[in-house]
Amino acid sequence: MNRRTKGVLLVGSLTVAAAVATVVVLTGALAKVMDPQHYCETGFSKLVNCTYHWSSKTISQSTPIFSTPSDATNTIPSGSRDTSRPIYVDVMSWAVADCPRNYIARRLLCATPSDAAPAQASDDDPATGLPRPKPWLVTTAKNSTFIKAFHVETPLDLAGVLRFYRHELSKRGWSENGGAVVEPGGAVIAFTTSDGPALLRLTHQDDRTIVDLSLRKPAATDAAVLPMPGQVRLLLGNSTNEEAVITINEQTIELAAGAELTDDTATGRKSPESQEINLPPGKYKVSLKIASGVAQNREFEVAADETWGLVVGPAGVPIPLHLY
Repeated sequence: MNRRTKGVLLVGSLTVAAAVATVVVLTGALAKVMDPQHYCETGFSKLVNCTYHWSSKTISQSTPIFSTPSDATNTIPSGSRDTSRPIYVDVMSWAVADCPRNYIARRLLCATPSDAAPAQASDDDPATGLPRPKPWLVTTAKNSTFIKAFHVETPLDLAGVLRFYRHELSKRGWSENGGAVVEPGGAVIAFTTSDGPALLRLTHQDDRTIVDLSLRKPAATDAAVLPMPGQVRLLLGNSTNEEAVITINEQTIELAAGAELTDDTATGRKSPESQEINLPPGKYKVSLKIASGVAQNREFEVAADETWGLVVGPAGVPIPLHLY
């Protein structure tokens, strides 16, 4: 079992923004020291490896706090400029639990509760504050000026996950709207919250339940992140040091090693190294393959007027990020 812990600190800057990006990779026994927010507490054994990626950007005020009408003769009060006053913090994160493929080791280290047992709450996601059940296999989060979104993949059954979210979200004062669709293979429920409209989407495939929970904030949206009307915009990135091949909607796309998803996590502007495609809303089968790994297959559901990122993660694991 690899028990090394690695940390990488990246520091950058923008012309009108102070940007700090921190990427931490956590595995093994030192995770508690490197992970004070317990992002890598998967709900499995502590011996299960976890890869954790966190990036944040603080956008700072660079314009006067007090404005003066164009026809006024007054001058702006002395000291009214504060170029260090933060406007908002944009956060993007993901984590992957690496359960062993050996059947006996998997049963010992990654055992899951029975379907009859209620889903337990892990700590709230530190990026969004949204609830997550445990155990989990993949989690991703995006918290920007216009969206708060969370994706989790768990081996728990769909009915138990649905009960968990209805209970946890009602505790937060979210009101479930009428017209909920609940079926054996999935559920779609809209909520009204004090911060804006929210949507919970659940699907079950293979050995896991996939949760997508998003809350749209009432803020102006940067046009750089918007999809085409009625379409889904999908940005593609590769976090590994190997070339990757993605097949989706009968399109095969090659991604260079280390291709960044965006060049600005705050707006979602596409990085020159990444690629993007536009899709109609619906369910899509995605296959990812890196040179040293086996193909990873998933099915994802996306809705009209959404923007998503899809990152090739450790061992070629597909990591979806809801950007808008």
